[in-house]
Amino acid sequence: MFEGITAGLATAMAWQNLIYVIIGCFAGTFIGMLPGLGPMSAIALMIPVTYGFDPASGMILLAGVYYGAIFGGSTSSILINAPGVAGTVATSFDGYPLARKGQAGKALALAAYASFSGGTIAAIFLLLAAPMLAQVSLSFQSPDYFALMVLGLTAVAAFAGKGNVLKAIMMAILGLMLSTIGTDQSSGIQRFTFGKMDLIDGIDFLLLAMATFALAEALMSVFRPDKGGPSSDQLSNMGSLKLSKQEVKEVAPTVARSSILGFFTGVLPGAGATIASFLAYGMERNLASAKEKLGFGKGSLKGLAGPETANNAACTGSFVPLLTLGIPGSGTTAILLGALISYGVQPGPRLFVEQPEVFWSVIISMYLGNLVLLILNLPLIPYIAKLLNMPKQILTPLVLFFSLTGVYLISFNTFDIQMMVLFAVAALVLKLMSFPMAPMILGFILGGMMEDNLRRSLMISDGSLSFLWERPITLAIISIAVVVLLVPAIQAFRKKPEAVEATA
Repeated sequence: MFEGITAGLATAMAWQNLIYVIIGCFAGTFIGMLPGLGPMSAIALMIPVTYGFDPASGMILLAGVYYGAIFGGSTSSILINAPGVAGTVATSFDGYPLARKGQAGKALALAAYASFSGGTIAAIFLLLAAPMLAQVSLSFQSPDYFALMVLGLTAVAAFAGKGNVLKAIMMAILGLMLSTIGTDQSSGIQRFTFGKMDLIDGIDFLLLAMATFALAEALMSVFRPDKGGPSSDQLSNMGSLKLSKQEVKEVAPTVARSSILGFFTGVLPGAGATIASFLAYGMERNLASAKEKLGFGKGSLKGLAGPETANNAACTGSFVPLLTLGIPGSGTTAILLGALISYGVQPGPRLFVEQPEVFWSVIISMYLGNLVLLILNLPLIPYIAKLLNMPKQILTPLVLFFSLTGVYLISFNTFDIQMMVLFAVAALVLKLMSFPMAPMILGFILGGMMEDNLRRSLMISDGSLSFLWERPITLAIISIAVVVLLVPAIQAFRKKPEAVEATA
């Protein structure tokens, strides 16, 4: 193992590979900043460039593009509430309110520090325990994944304002319903397509996210200027990039917890950065004090640091099943798997024995990439944040343009534009009625995976629900989900008698 690490270090530190890391990070960050172009688009664009490279150099460049795109995706989420990457949806919950308060600089700086910390801690874990963690990811079965999805859905409570828990649950159910539209992967039967060929593949996540966040926010700024964006005073002040000692102390435990949670979630094939970011946000919201909970969704530093740390840690963790088992954990890592095979490299348990320089150089380059991203992005923050200084008459049409073209460039289908406008209008009406959008996105993301794993689990147990308690891992995760749901309810029940006594 030590010889392999040494070979990987020598490969990663070669001057041409250092240049590839810088190019990959820069290209990924730039593409990730554009709403609608996420890591999948970025890597697909860069794969032809890597033909002719040796496998280690090619993977180093593509890995840099991957976490650069995730890193850059937080910028559009924070500045214009346009999370073009699924993994940065949770970043917008508190990042965008911070920007609206005139603290865009602090929000972008915190996102940069949190991303660097999460990626670095995860890279260390990966370096120390990649082969062992491959066995852990193999031990997870369909019942365990279903339990993990249930645990993810418990984060709905974190997105509900005071007295709005029922509305949050309703929106999560709506998201689950929307995820069933399209062709059933198991039976091949079309569901809820209403005879429309355009709905056979279901609703694209990017379409829903851009409609309910970016487009709805732009429409809100038109119909209700007082609610739809920052005031002119806030826009003229980007705010300081510096975090005070108190703020660093406040977010340090969040970064540590979210790094661990994000990494281990990323290790599981199929989980990925999106689920990791939602789990981290829900965990921080549930661990926060009663006073801190009121700040979530309104510009909480913990609410920004948690998901931003977790999604970068999960990106690093997703390389465990990819490199050690040859199992892609997401669409992005599936493209990376295709790139590896096209280089003549067969990922799997033998990779780090037969080609250690490829295995270890990619892992070591991740730390170098996180360092490059921090150095690249921190000096650029004052210039990036000036996007908010644009007059609303210019910024709103730009948001509309990028949202619509971003979705159109994926499918080249005008029906998607029509659907997007329909969802945006519906989201605007729901927002005016104080329905939160985040639970719907969470339900939509988890719905498909939840259904597939539930069906497989029921087939394994002959239609019985005994799979929920037969495996210790499944039972443990379900128990945690029950505790997460019950604790807030018990606390609220206890507070009622105290409030009545205080009133008396």
